[in-house]
Amino acid sequence: MHYLISNQDNRELPPDADLTGKTLRKETAEYYDECYWDYLLTWCNRDNLAYHYGYWDKTTPYQHHQALLNKNQVLYDAAGIKASDRVLDAGCGVGGSSIWMAKNYGNRATGMTVSSQQAIYGAQHADRQGVGKLVDFEVADFCQMPFEDESFDVVWALESSCYALDKGVFLKEAMRVLRKGGRVVVCDGFFTRREFNTEEWREIMTCLNGWAVPNLCLKDEFSGLLEQQGFHSPTMRDLTPQTMQSIEYMLSVAKRLQPMQKLGEWLGLRTKGQTANYWVGVAQHYLFTQNLTAYCIFTAQK
Repeated sequence: MHYLISNQDNRELPPDADLTGKTLRKETAEYYDECYWDYLLTWCNRDNLAYHYGYWDKTTPYQHHQALLNKNQVLYDAAGIKASDRVLDAGCGVGGSSIWMAKNYGNRATGMTVSSQQAIYGAQHADRQGVGKLVDFEVADFCQMPFEDESFDVVWALESSCYALDKGVFLKEAMRVLRKGGRVVVCDGFFTRREFNTEEWREIMTCLNGWAVPNLCLKDEFSGLLEQQGFHSPTMRDLTPQTMQSIEYMLSVAKRLQPMQKLGEWLGLRTKGQTANYWVGVAQHYLFTQNLTAYCIFTAQK
């Protein structure tokens, strides 16, 4: 049996799920609220607050936490961001990238998340790191942004655009809130092809369900989506080689924590969402090593 991806939700949802967005936003918020401490204790730390893969340059002996910060620098440089630019961090998590920009360059940044708890955490972390006056947080859907037209110089989406059911809707909103000459920078995982066999689809579903992601866009189609929404000069860079060490690291963390995961499940201490998140650590490695997905950064200009 073979499976074809589409632009619709590929996850396992209840038959009465509202695919216009409400159900998806609720599931995404619940996932991140449940897994906050999982991320903080096993992946990031209180300085980088990174809910994303790292960037590893083979010429430099990076540590895991430094590689996470490196990814922010890669996006910052790719989008040509200046200290005077106002940045919208669309899908900001607990504010890691927004806080990093404010601390290192003095940017004003607005973090947007569907989780009210993440917004609270983000504001606390921004105050703790001394940039509370530069960074603010908004609880909203980046496919229905509450901002006026031409409010930002940069829309930043680091491993967050995947949460849009229709990526084109997100890009349309990004176009609307960007000032003339503004840039969008998107860094995420993308499917390398449209058709998969049963084993491949099982691992894909583990990732989509575990991370509460509705679908992934095809790598070869995203530049076209940018152009359809009026962006020009799209660029794409495949960062999979520089990301593989993070992919390997995530697998090693999952293997190391397997006894604790099994014990936690047996004692009823792990939620369904936390358990699903754990198994993504194994499945994501399969997706990348079998070349089902690629990790890419796209930029484009209004």
